[in-house]
Amino acid sequence: MHEAERGRRSWAPTIDGLVWLARNRFAIDVAGRRFSGELEAELRAGYARLFADLGVSVDAADPVRLMLFPEMEAQRDVPEITTACWGILNKSPDDVMCASARMVVKRNGAAAPSVLACTLLAYDPQFELGGTLAEAARNVSLNHAYCASFCVLGGAACSR
Repeated sequence: MHEAERGRRSWAPTIDGLVWLARNRFAIDVAGRRFSGELEAELRAGYARLFADLGVSVDAADPVRLMLFPEMEAQRDVPEITTACWGILNKSPDDVMCASARMVVKRNGAAAPSVLACTLLAYDPQFELGGTLAEAARNVSLNHAYCASFCVLGGAACSR
């Protein structure tokens, strides 16, 4: 089997879901991850080719439609975001996406979907908020390295 085909098969359920959403006229935004040394322009061009090949209407040049997350290290030492920080940064905890948005995932082999606080923290159990949106309608502690480095101090947002 060709290497590209082997890679395609490992992502097939995700790609098939993306194509299904596009064909059924859902509004689609895509997130990807950058790694050190990768050039954003090259990544966006690659995504543009992929979207064109799949017939998915996502503008890969639009930083909202295609959010490219920077490389993040969960073990990286980052500053603590205190209550006073919000005023210094002229921000509110309500400005952070996890204050109002949720992500529903159905993991392979899982009996039921799970509701998560954040797309970046899909594998951290403390950000799994239950099995229903009602269970997930609660505050989220911003106590992960990604919260500080990417969202609060980094100024990034998945939903602009």
